[in-house]
Amino acid sequence: MRVGTAHLPLHYGSAPRWLFERMAKLAREITIVIVDEFGAEEFLRRISHPYWFQSFGCVLGFDWHSSGLTTTVGGALKVGLAPISKDLGLFVAGGKGGTSRKTPDEINQTSQMLGKDFSKLVYSSKMSAKVDTAALQDGYDLYHHNFFFTKKGDWAVVQQGMNPYTRWARRYHWLSDNLTSFVEEPHNAIASDQKGSVLNMVAKTSLESRIQSSELAKEKPEKVVKQFQRVLELQMPQREEVEISDIQPDNLKKILLSTYEQQPKDFENLLSTRGVGPKTIRALSLISELIYDAPASREDPVKFSFAHGGKDGTPYPVNKKTYDKS
Repeated sequence: MRVGTAHLPLHYGSAPRWLFERMAKLAREITIVIVDEFGAEEFLRRISHPYWFQSFGCVLGFDWHSSGLTTTVGGALKVGLAPISKDLGLFVAGGKGGTSRKTPDEINQTSQMLGKDFSKLVYSSKMSAKVDTAALQDGYDLYHHNFFFTKKGDWAVVQQGMNPYTRWARRYHWLSDNLTSFVEEPHNAIASDQKGSVLNMVAKTSLESRIQSSELAKEKPEKVVKQFQRVLELQMPQREEVEISDIQPDNLKKILLSTYEQQPKDFENLLSTRGVGPKTIRALSLISELIYDAPASREDPVKFSFAHGGKDGTPYPVNKKTYDKS
């Protein structure tokens, strides 16, 4: 299930090296205690809750209200746990920017080391990112993706998107426990002060839109493009995160040729198709709504320290002696 979402203001800069090194060590020690006492699966459950993750970052010394908490905590866990991951049975892949795209390779490397088939984990990593990019279009572009997993194949995702216009970041939490669908209500609890009109194809009320979009993707590209051109002639509401004018019929036709050849059996299969992104999903959802009367949800699914000071001195500077003693 997708467990939660958090919103944070964008802060530029990074944690100083002396603090990051301490964060990695403290993150490792706290994680060891949790895994020893409760198991690796419990650690996944905890980091998949936005409030616990935020509190964890505060204990490590990062600013409670900064977007950098997500990337820095993820990095500290990855660095801190790397030497002991095999013994601990807990692994961290991915990261910020280009590092996030290495996630599948890092999962496969661990798979080879353990002699296990983690192809489902690679798929889960890709789909969690695809959902929060194309199926839930909320104006936040993903730039950070951490994939946490155990030897048994349990996993959690912490990823973050950025809205450069509002200067806010949104964090998404995923957990494999009780996950029944990647494309229908994959979240459990979401926390944020920011809400807006979105395209929410993973809402339960978007079922008909998902079905119709999948059916359209199996049609001949020429027919679907013609229908989309009819949509372009209509007066559209001012609510689209992806501007309709940004969706070029020629580009749409190329993607639809691929989906026509593959004949996706359902919306998840469509979403996982290479090349299918936000523009394709939005185009299909608009056709579904305006021609076939199958509207998608526009409801934003958002719902729902200082132990050592913070990087920027908020609420007070980090005390190195106290930190090292912890």
